[in-house]
Amino acid sequence: MNESIILGIESSCDDTSAAVIRGNKILSNIAANQEIHREYGGVVPELASRAHQQNMIPVVEKAVNKANIQQKDISAIGFTRGPGLLGSLLVGTSFAKSLAMSLNVPLIEVNHLQAHILAHFIEDANIMPPKFPFLCLTVSGGHTMIVLVKDYFDMEIIGKTTDDAAGEAFDKIGKVFGLDYPAGPIVDRLAKKGNENLFKFNKPRLENYDYSFSGVKTSVLYFIQKELKNNPDFIKENIDDLCASVQKTIVEILMEKLEKAAKDLDIKDIAIAGGVSANSGLREAMKKNEEKLGWNIYIPKFEYTTDNAAMIAMVAQLKLQRGEFADLSVSATARYELESQVTEDGSPKI
Repeated sequence: MNESIILGIESSCDDTSAAVIRGNKILSNIAANQEIHREYGGVVPELASRAHQQNMIPVVEKAVNKANIQQKDISAIGFTRGPGLLGSLLVGTSFAKSLAMSLNVPLIEVNHLQAHILAHFIEDANIMPPKFPFLCLTVSGGHTMIVLVKDYFDMEIIGKTTDDAAGEAFDKIGKVFGLDYPAGPIVDRLAKKGNENLFKFNKPRLENYDYSFSGVKTSVLYFIQKELKNNPDFIKENIDDLCASVQKTIVEILMEKLEKAAKDLDIKDIAIAGGVSANSGLREAMKKNEEKLGWNIYIPKFEYTTDNAAMIAMVAQLKLQRGEFADLSVSATARYELESQVTEDGSPKI
């Protein structure tokens, strides 16, 4: 891998992030979180856009300084084009275009979902990167899918959620429990103290590799409503066990389909990516399958699981070597499909 220096910019949701990569080694990875959304129990798009405008320049400056480089050392700028919140993406896209123009360096667009998967190829993400082909369970607040990764830019979604994403289910169920937003990490923390076998919740029965989490959410809601009629303090008295039981249910749903896909396709290299891949229950289930099913598992470092610019910079580095650049007419897009980006003969799609 060559030693080009790339600045990555990520602004798909509510975290403003900038990172500098040399080759596949991360020199800096800075993120500014937006606390304001906690008050509303979810991300408010208009407030997210405004916060990105305030955070972008300081975050980029900090990333460049921490990497101990100067702007003139940057070979190219990678940015998240989508998918995500359009207003947030527009801020990052506009900034990336302006900076690329002022530095007279190439601009490289990145698919946010692809970046979560390719974060595994950052030098310190794993002891060794996964080998092609591998399966990647990509789980976050907005997406849940099983991706067959045949090459860096040849990916096929073989299963996806038909309704809520796993992270969304954690947050919505957490809201039922009266937990703060985002509820996922809080559920994970409380689950460590609870009995995961105490309460049973419905699991979907889909034939293929697709997921559904709306039934779990409804099952929990009805259960809680029933119990609160008998005991108004039920949630408070059982919060640890409730969180543990919910976490076990969601992780089992995720793993059942992943195990089925791995068996059907006879693939042993299995990775996880996205914000929910930080969940301790999911990581534990992956480790158990490493022993039980002989999987080679790839769990990225925590800082590369949530939305971050390091993964954007990594994809931009790979695209730079392929000569894939965007022009200044490129625009942000809320929807950006992940499917194969190569043609039948192996050349990149234009």
